[in-house]
Amino acid sequence: MGRHALFVMAKDPRAGTVKTRLCPPLTPETAARLYRCFLSDVLDLVAKLRDVDPVVAYSPADAGPEFARLTSGRFLLVPQEGEDLGERLEGTFRTLFRRGYKYVSAVSTDSPDLPVEYLQEAFRRLENAPVVVGPCPDGGYYLIGLSRLVPELFRNMPWSTARVVAETESRARRIGLAVSYLPPWHDVDTAADLDRLVRELAGGAWSGSGASRTARFCREELRARPSPVNIRKGGR
Repeated sequence: MGRHALFVMAKDPRAGTVKTRLCPPLTPETAARLYRCFLSDVLDLVAKLRDVDPVVAYSPADAGPEFARLTSGRFLLVPQEGEDLGERLEGTFRTLFRRGYKYVSAVSTDSPDLPVEYLQEAFRRLENAPVVVGPCPDGGYYLIGLSRLVPELFRNMPWSTARVVAETESRARRIGLAVSYLPPWHDVDTAADLDRLVRELAGGAWSGSGASRTARFCREELRARPSPVNIRKGGR
């Protein structure tokens, strides 16, 4: 076991349970296939890190065998526990700190093209800052890293709103903890986000990305639509 751990907050890619904010325009089945691409690309990204133990915090509890197959033994598997995102994040951080890790970070599956350098930088910054946040343009975050468990950052948070990062910083500073910010990066939650993804692919922005499965899916499954505008309108 190393000194650092990075866990992916992951759901079993079952239709009707993942990327539901993309339905419509996508069908639940297509959204699940897209999410599987996101998940696989993020797992490959995390596995590239040196001196960091890769972990999957998975949901639901009976999805362990599926994630064992997806990760091929490369990752420590930890079931998520709790009613909401905050409880599940707090519980996974607690589990990993109790295992003896010095620095622990969590990353979402919504940014499959995230540069691996951002993940590496998160652990470098944890050497000097107790809290590291990777902000998204929508006010949420793609990553949060901690040098110790801070339950206040997860309880009764306004999840899925534009206030998540601001509230995280406010709470951290209120208890005397500095927050270090990584460069912003986009995520894919809504049809408008999906529009951006398809447009960037059409413009060649993904040519150097490691997110090969997502790029292929966008080219073959989503770019075939008449135009990105039709995605927003729910066109097929």
